[in-house]
Amino acid sequence: MTGLYPRLRSHQRKRKNGKIVVYYFYDRRPEGEPDIPLGTDHDTAIQKWTEIAHNGPASTKGTLEEAFAAWETEALPAYTSKETRRGYSKNLRTLRPVFKDATWDQVDLPALKAYLKARTAKTQGNREMALLSVIWNWARGEGYTTLPWPAAGMERSKWKNKEKPRKMKVLDPVYEAIFEQGDQVLKDCMQLGSATGMRLTDCISIVLPRDGILHLEASKTGKEAEWDMALSAVLPGLLQRRRSISADHLMLLSTPKGKPVTLGMLRYRWDSARSRAVVVAGLANDDELVRAIKALYLRDMRKRAAQKSDNLSEAAELLQHSDKRLTERHYGGVRKLKPVV
Repeated sequence: MTGLYPRLRSHQRKRKNGKIVVYYFYDRRPEGEPDIPLGTDHDTAIQKWTEIAHNGPASTKGTLEEAFAAWETEALPAYTSKETRRGYSKNLRTLRPVFKDATWDQVDLPALKAYLKARTAKTQGNREMALLSVIWNWARGEGYTTLPWPAAGMERSKWKNKEKPRKMKVLDPVYEAIFEQGDQVLKDCMQLGSATGMRLTDCISIVLPRDGILHLEASKTGKEAEWDMALSAVLPGLLQRRRSISADHLMLLSTPKGKPVTLGMLRYRWDSARSRAVVVAGLANDDELVRAIKALYLRDMRKRAAQKSDNLSEAAELLQHSDKRLTERHYGGVRKLKPVV
């Protein structure tokens, strides 16, 4: 604190990258109240200090928007996974209009449950609550609030929306119906995902193998895995096609013109191939196949890989799950039992 700006308090923190960041606060300890965060910019902090010093604090408890804005600027960019950053940004856009003007003491467990009850996308609502918990606990560490997360210790009370894992068998006739309607880019992706269990983000970013070994560092988890291409029935053909293309990149999947494959390309190709497959099945009056085709997503190639495994242990290893219960919960149908008599 300084004599020029009474109650202006600063705190320095060193980031992992070595950068020193100064946080400013309006000191409310004499009143027994949490300090009011003034941000990291000195001029802005002085302006806020002046408003509080002359007019009194508008709210001694602050609003969640202060933490939202700071977390989005300071914490979100630190996540190395683009997929994680994209998902968190999407969830924050949904949370913000509801909670941004609320003070910390206004957000209690009933308020959280009311949000989940009103949310039409029930599972996505749970993901948004998980992010709000992340931001809340980060905000406590940064001095925005001293209140604990309202749902702390409530994990076993089942206060969130009930989630029902999407369980389905990726049957060969359904797979083949769409596969036949796809172009070579889509077919290669379907085969790669079905053979290895990779996520789509990894399918489009994995590089060409060295000495016949395909090496992966998963974009979501950072876990590493290797596959011997020679042990697969489909991967050697995929590799041969790729090497016949004159490409300006090192990714395994490529367009015929030598360009990297993007998620947008795959989405368009999948939707087109699936629509054509629906028409063909409809002309054959196979209503059951039509329903199954419509229910299948390209990301289900990972599920197909698990279901092609001989047992749950192999499926868990293929999907790089450290807990087999996760494999069993999300990829049902992979447990194959042997009669004892």
